[in-house]
Amino acid sequence: MTFADVLKSGSAPTTKTLFEFGKLLEPIDDRALTNLAANAKKITHRFFGRTMRLFAPLYFSNECVNSCSYCGFSRDNPILRVTLTLDQVELEARFLAGLGFRSLLLVSGEHPKFISNQYLVDVVRRVSRIVPSVSLEVAPLETDEYRMTIGAGAEGLIVYQETYDRAIYETLHTAGPKKDFFWRLETPERAYAAGFRRLGLGALFGLAPWRQEAIALASHIEFLLRRCWRSQVTVAFPRLRPAAGGFQPHYALSDRDLIQLVCAFRVTFPQVGIVLSTREPIWLRDTLVHLGVTTMSAGSRTSPGGYTGQGTESLHLTVRGRIQNVSNANSGAEPQFEIEDHRSPQEVAEALAKSGIDPVWKDWDAAILNV
Repeated sequence: MTFADVLKSGSAPTTKTLFEFGKLLEPIDDRALTNLAANAKKITHRFFGRTMRLFAPLYFSNECVNSCSYCGFSRDNPILRVTLTLDQVELEARFLAGLGFRSLLLVSGEHPKFISNQYLVDVVRRVSRIVPSVSLEVAPLETDEYRMTIGAGAEGLIVYQETYDRAIYETLHTAGPKKDFFWRLETPERAYAAGFRRLGLGALFGLAPWRQEAIALASHIEFLLRRCWRSQVTVAFPRLRPAAGGFQPHYALSDRDLIQLVCAFRVTFPQVGIVLSTREPIWLRDTLVHLGVTTMSAGSRTSPGGYTGQGTESLHLTVRGRIQNVSNANSGAEPQFEIEDHRSPQEVAEALAKSGIDPVWKDWDAAILNV
């Protein structure tokens, strides 16, 4: 039985773990939150030490056939788009490697005309020659297609369900393959069957009530920890940020609530990695590094070619999916969303070191398997 089968049955089990997690999400006063945070900090240091894994996202295309109300890459948004050539992707990757990164997350929209399976495999192969750890955040694929990317050098997969509320999901995804709620939901299991050693899950907070979303996400994590135990599992709690289209969050997740959510998750799932992106403000990121977060992005750009300016000569405008050539564009491709922490990778690493946390640039190499 897959996790999709569990949801379809309408009788998802309420385990002791999920019950206790739900209790930790209930409204609490400042004293109780302080105690929860202290417990989360203690558990984080016990299982992960005083370390922080650093990575950077590398966007190689913002082409997309999906109409998603909240996403800057949505087909409905009239934005400047580009898909980088392999040489341009390599230049972006080498730039990031020069900043110290040894872990990159390859990100793109979903458009089979521009982002074919072979192109994706070629991108992975190019980047894996430069850094030892390559993960994907791309359109959901079949198991055999995932195996091809693993063979090219990918070792991790990130897929966010966006929202676990099926009714809300259907109203937000109006066209394109992403409309299939259950196909996306089963992605981590297909990825596990293919052989990925890291699986990352998350929900996009702001689309549904946050406590409801968090419990559904925790249920998915608990399921994968039982069924996909050979892989490392991580979780993220990204909040909606300003993007093309001007979508506004339907539900709030305040800074205080996010702190409570991270701490509650750390206490409930001591060995699951928690990822925090540059969506969040500096003060909050610097706070959460002590309370459960184990992986952070730094110096991020959320548009293709955003680090080195690659692809500007190939920009085109799309209006409801129709391509219109542009000339003398004054800016690059549209970002997926605006970031909040604009510090350089070195500044982030220095801030971590000052707070007693060791930045980890490399924690994996395929050569380990050959020992």
